[in-house]
Amino acid sequence: MKLGLQIPDFTWAGGAATLGTDLAAVAKTADEAGFEYLALMDHFFQIPQVGPSEHDMLEAYTALGYLAAHTERAKLLTVITGVLYRHPGLLAKAISTLDVLSGGRAILGIGAGWNEEESRGLGFPFPPTAERFELLEENLQYVLQMWGDGDGPFTSKHFQAERLLNVPQPLQRPRPPIMVGGGGEKKTLRFVAKYGDACNIFNSPELEHKLDVLKQHCENEGRDYQEITKTVYHILDVGPSGEKTGELVKELERLHGLGVDAAIGAVPGVPDLRLIEKIGTEVIPAANALS
Repeated sequence: MKLGLQIPDFTWAGGAATLGTDLAAVAKTADEAGFEYLALMDHFFQIPQVGPSEHDMLEAYTALGYLAAHTERAKLLTVITGVLYRHPGLLAKAISTLDVLSGGRAILGIGAGWNEEESRGLGFPFPPTAERFELLEENLQYVLQMWGDGDGPFTSKHFQAERLLNVPQPLQRPRPPIMVGGGGEKKTLRFVAKYGDACNIFNSPELEHKLDVLKQHCENEGRDYQEITKTVYHILDVGPSGEKTGELVKELERLHGLGVDAAIGAVPGVPDLRLIEKIGTEVIPAANALS
């Protein structure tokens, strides 16, 4: 079983003046510690679950490009990009660029989006739920075509493009993996089965049921359920002094028993590098042994 470090908060003691140095140190330490994934949120305002809107927030793909330069092995992604913030042509180009410059380590994490506050605040359109899911499916179709052979046109309800030229293409072939985030049973998990390579679901009491729903969608779509990388969002809390390490390992064992392949989440206390190192020496080896 693999672990991924998500960095959801950048309001650190040194402020903006040292944020670049601090972030590079966190990324390098996580990479060397054995984290399989290094993830950021795709938000422009801080989200209520983490802190006040006014807390520091970096633009995700600029920051991922920076992290690519300070790491060597961890896969790079957002958990999760909302379809509201970027035209799919720009999104596909951003992931392609990240993949090329990172040596083939980019993953597209994508979902329908939900944060009305930041959308209204910055002037992004925030359509109704049904339209956001239309946009999600059309984004998936668009990027898949842009990463495929040829450079033909694309036409859908919301997008009309004359030539999906993408040079250079990503290094990963046939394309970078696609993670569809969210636990919606009718659409999101169906899109995982139809278009995706991975899911990302919250570690909630409904998790086992959500995985069963995904399995049924895979059967309906003629997709091998085992091909899907099952990831969950789970806070990787070892405690300020490592006192919760055993508790975290037990939870990872439970998740593995449900068929989960990876847990991705924040480490409370980051940018304290000692916590990342603790996970690297005590949690990651135990998680890897489950595989």
